[in-house]
Amino acid sequence: MKAAHVLLLLFTGQSLGFVPTRRVSSALTLHPGRRFSISLAASQVDAKSLFESLDLDKDGLIDFTEFCKALEKSQQVLQQVTAAELEEAGSDSYTAPLVNDIELLTKILGDVIRNEDPEIFELYEQFKAKSLTRAGSSSTDESALDWMVAKVKDLSPEDALGLVRAFTQTLNLINAAEVTHRLRLLRASDVARGHVGPLPMREDSACGTLEALLAEGGLSKDAVYAALLDQKVDIVLTAHPTEVNRRTLLRKYRMISELLAELDSPSLAPYERVQTEEALRREVARVWGADEIRRVKPTPQQEANGGLAIVETVLWDAVPAYARKLDAQCKLSLERQLPIDLVPIKFSSWMGGDRDGNPNVTPEVTYEIALKQRLKAAELLLEDLKLLYQEGSVTKDFSPEMLKLAATVKDSSDERELYRRVIGHLQRRLKATLLWCEKQLAALEATPNSLDLAGVPKQASAAGLAESGEAPPIFDAAELLGPLKVMHESLCAGPYAQVADGALADTIRRVSAFGLTLVPLDLRQESTRHLLAIDAITQHLSLGSYKEWDEDKKVAWLAGELASKRPLFRIRDLDSMGFDADTMNTLRTIDVASKLGPGALGAYVISMARGASDVLAVMLLQKQFGLTAESGRMMRVAPLFETLTDLTNSASVMETLFALPGYVEMIKGEAEVMVGYSDSAKDAGRIAACWAQYESQEKMVQVAAKYGVKLTFFHGKGGTVGRGGNPALYRAVLAHPPETINGKFRVTEQGEMITQNFGSAGIAERTLDIYTAAVLAEKFHKHVEPKPEWRETMAAMSKVSCDDYRAAIQDANFIRYFRTATPELELGSLNIGSRPAKRNPKGGIESLRAIPWQFAWTQTRLHLPAWLGVGEGLDSADAAMLQEMYREWPFFREIIDLIGMTLSKTDLSISTNYETQLARETGADKDEALHKVGKGIRERLVSTRAAVMKCTGCDDLYSGFELLKRSMSVRNPYVDPLNVLQAETMKRLRVGTLAGGDFSAAKAKQSRATLEDGFVVSVNGIAQGMKNSG
Repeated sequence: MKAAHVLLLLFTGQSLGFVPTRRVSSALTLHPGRRFSISLAASQVDAKSLFESLDLDKDGLIDFTEFCKALEKSQQVLQQVTAAELEEAGSDSYTAPLVNDIELLTKILGDVIRNEDPEIFELYEQFKAKSLTRAGSSSTDESALDWMVAKVKDLSPEDALGLVRAFTQTLNLINAAEVTHRLRLLRASDVARGHVGPLPMREDSACGTLEALLAEGGLSKDAVYAALLDQKVDIVLTAHPTEVNRRTLLRKYRMISELLAELDSPSLAPYERVQTEEALRREVARVWGADEIRRVKPTPQQEANGGLAIVETVLWDAVPAYARKLDAQCKLSLERQLPIDLVPIKFSSWMGGDRDGNPNVTPEVTYEIALKQRLKAAELLLEDLKLLYQEGSVTKDFSPEMLKLAATVKDSSDERELYRRVIGHLQRRLKATLLWCEKQLAALEATPNSLDLAGVPKQASAAGLAESGEAPPIFDAAELLGPLKVMHESLCAGPYAQVADGALADTIRRVSAFGLTLVPLDLRQESTRHLLAIDAITQHLSLGSYKEWDEDKKVAWLAGELASKRPLFRIRDLDSMGFDADTMNTLRTIDVASKLGPGALGAYVISMARGASDVLAVMLLQKQFGLTAESGRMMRVAPLFETLTDLTNSASVMETLFALPGYVEMIKGEAEVMVGYSDSAKDAGRIAACWAQYESQEKMVQVAAKYGVKLTFFHGKGGTVGRGGNPALYRAVLAHPPETINGKFRVTEQGEMITQNFGSAGIAERTLDIYTAAVLAEKFHKHVEPKPEWRETMAAMSKVSCDDYRAAIQDANFIRYFRTATPELELGSLNIGSRPAKRNPKGGIESLRAIPWQFAWTQTRLHLPAWLGVGEGLDSADAAMLQEMYREWPFFREIIDLIGMTLSKTDLSISTNYETQLARETGADKDEALHKVGKGIRERLVSTRAAVMKCTGCDDLYSGFELLKRSMSVRNPYVDPLNVLQAETMKRLRVGTLAGGDFSAAKAKQSRATLEDGFVVSVNGIAQGMKNSG
């Protein structure tokens, strides 16, 4: 019997629609006799018996509805069919609609390029054909790659730039298509199982998690509901320089995704379809016509504006939309409604607060950004209130509380429409807030370096201020949230609950999520800066040099001063105390923090924290400027442990703090610790860092429990695996050490990951859903406790792996290789972030930040930081023990799967070409020492691949990441030419030659600028192709 094809018709909403011709393809191939799971139940269905019951047409096709009926006749549970299981039956089911979208976009792009420059278009087609040939050839056939390497040698700088731009924009368009496709798959998955709920029926969705906890976990609805109410997820947006796309282009790519989604609609009339495709062509043309390159390095203010843009254009709508769906899901699954002001996920920011190693983030910058966030919040909320005023025409059935609230508003023409009366007053107060912010910003611009920054004034009660006859500014979100909730309760108490559940409910959720500052700012500074500030103060007070004291003396003195009521000095004397610029900067930062008002600040993070004194020093500096526990204004202080040694010592540090008299009371029994993933991996290698992170969290939890402290871990993860990233977010959360989350999860979202996870409303809602589901599931998850022999194996492996990793990166020739065969030196030309690439400009690799360390190796497709030392560690352990750990211990399995996934993205031939082109002596001869290092790295890579596959018992390094595997198979052919072009461009820039000879005096400057542009664009393209940069 021939293979039969089942045509999966795509749906929009709950309506069945026929797919446009360009999307029709054999979406799923099922082979007779092949057994495949279509149910979460234990039973399986035989494809042969299923086919025999189908009424196929002459082409072997069947309508999807008929297919579903056949499944029901086979007594399978349609609702349990999952998209992932259908995908296992044939990869075309995943890629067909995506490939059609990509073909459409690349054709449009090709037409645009051909109209502008036919020669570039012809080169583009030639290189694309060769790269696709390489993708389909055996791993030993590199003739297509050799052709590309030879061909680029003869390209002019202008042609090379054109070609780089073409492939870079192709990859950006592929990413835009994938955004649409991710949402398409979610809809198709729900349709396939007949699911009609507000959230998708998936394991990593709140819907699937709620159902699983009730059905499989045997939990009561009360227990699950209570856990959800207590849950708190805080996603911290950071300005780490890993987003290589300009904001103006990100907006265009978002529009392209939305237009592709429109083309999926079966209700589009022919003319509307033509118009939508024309709009798509215009958008692609705008992308091609734009400049991809940031010509000026962004300021911290511009970085913060980027963060605000995500909040304003996506999260402002996505957060209340998701909260609404989660509430509806709780009604269905738990028969309970969420409190109207409950939003399980909130956002914070480091943009404008992170000054670690960034001299551009001054106290004035932090003050300015905090003011602009208040200003933007007031503007957005005024738009909300404008709509509420229009809808607030109800004139009866007011609650007593509503009548009392309306009576406090004195000057209003709304006599009978009491909701409008209150809303109008709130509008006037927000306008006053806006005007106050504008006035402060104007004053700051007039005197940018003034120490006399105005603080947020203290507020009386809303009612009292209203009686004064003027509408004062609102600075505390509670003063806005309170009246909104009174109105909501009043409407619900009468016959207007549906009105309450509309725009008013969304506004309440927005205020709950974003407050009046949009995103609270964390402040971050390196521990040495606080040490030097305290040292300057003790010397000024003739107490000696604080930095020369031992840890015990520091802790004793700091604790004593914290308990004292007297300040260290009079703040008005600060200017005359003779402190150096760095000390003044540190002190003025905390002075500014004391003036920012309610809701403006989050945690104070201390990077490179090593002792209890680092935490106490920051607390003492806060006390000096009035940020105390007694006043309720003290920022929580979060030490960041980010090296192997610091992680190892972290539990001891926390115990020293908790044991201090009055300390636990001062922090109100709650503490926050940040775990550094990037720098620990850069310091010790992947295996050793992961184990240190695991053990340190275990021990800190035990210490916290001993002193009755609720401990929240703040996870500083990046986009790449080497920096703690994990594309399988749900599994990653469940794999954390036991008792380390418990409903409280704080994590960074960095650079390009912000765009990937929150760049569009649909994707943002999906990300929020995964976080919510994962943290809720983890609360009840039965973690696997590692056996003693597993711990011994991990400890021994970590030592071997760490020793090997450190020996490798400390070798002088390895350092030369890194700086020669990767674009590490050239990356400094990218205007990505405001922060320098090194903490110490004169330092070596040890002072290099984790991001450029990862970035450089990602560009060459070696991804070395994620696996260096891993193979040696695995080879040192018993193979049977490793296989047992992989099968039975999720934490270990996640580590190995992520390393395997990263190894699968490596390309030996591509990385070898960088070495061939760049690792040369002054003349044309190759540098033998560097080639020896490169050969050793490649041998390590091969052996590490083998060690990982031996551990997993699987010959596919992408095991567990099928969707990512298919995604990379689509994009890799477009990345290969960029790698070849980048290596050639770097060679020319370094040796100063054009294709065919030396630079002429007339063309030198122009040609070098063109080559530099080509390099920058190639970095962008490769980052988009790899789906991450640093």
